[in-house]
Amino acid sequence: MSDDVSVNLEEYEQLQRHALSTVPSVNVRMSGNLPNTPLAAATIAFLLGSVFCFGLLTFLGGFSLWWWTTYQLGFFIAAWSAFHFGEFAVTAGWNLEKCSVESFLLDNGSMYHIANGSAVLEYIVTLYFIPSFKTRAWVSILGMFPVCSVSVLLQLTTEQCTGMIMVLLGQFMRSAAMIHASTNFSHSLAFRKLESHRLVTDGIYAWCRHPSYAGFFYWALGTQLVLQNSVCFVLYFILLWRFFYSRTRTEERTLVKFFGDDYVKYRDRVGTKIPFIP
Repeated sequence: MSDDVSVNLEEYEQLQRHALSTVPSVNVRMSGNLPNTPLAAATIAFLLGSVFCFGLLTFLGGFSLWWWTTYQLGFFIAAWSAFHFGEFAVTAGWNLEKCSVESFLLDNGSMYHIANGSAVLEYIVTLYFIPSFKTRAWVSILGMFPVCSVSVLLQLTTEQCTGMIMVLLGQFMRSAAMIHASTNFSHSLAFRKLESHRLVTDGIYAWCRHPSYAGFFYWALGTQLVLQNSVCFVLYFILLWRFFYSRTRTEERTLVKFFGDDYVKYRDRVGTKIPFIP
């Protein structure tokens, strides 16, 4: 029996080290709501890619058959699917020891899905009943500009441009933070210091203390500017601010325990870049 156990442990360790493994090699909290297998990861990646292609083609005007397939909604769909694929891809590439199917962040709590559903609902209802509310192109453009086609650019408002730029910059900040922190990054809060943990204060962290949080904050608000959702923009701002304020306070108490005065000095020197969160 002991020989069988040792063989199984060796196979499990080899599986953890395999490049295609979705079994984290460190202790990571998992909900277990999604099957943690390479097949599940491949299926989700395929579906996200398909959704991204639909959104991108809609954004570029390839699906203009229906009244609701607008470039605004297309951009939102493409940005949403790219975000979730990017979370897994960056984790697999730079933080493999924590990579699992939950790295897609699709099982991110009911409130997250309610928020996304509410954004689409507000956009569709407003577009149907008061379409003039969705024509302030200057709001959406700030976010879309780097990837817009000429035909789309001619339709954009400042509001839309602002939103698109915020989405792209937010995505860059979050991905850059995850890549630079590498194995020091975790989707869940760590309350136990590992030997490999180090305080990251260079790169993007020299400019922003919580770049992954700030990135998502501006990414999410940018999506609502692109959709020109007045109600959801305000709600997103309030809810995200409350969430990140609470999370940063909890996380920083732990980081002070981990790194002592080094973190206190870093915290005093570098801000969060999130409004009203020092």
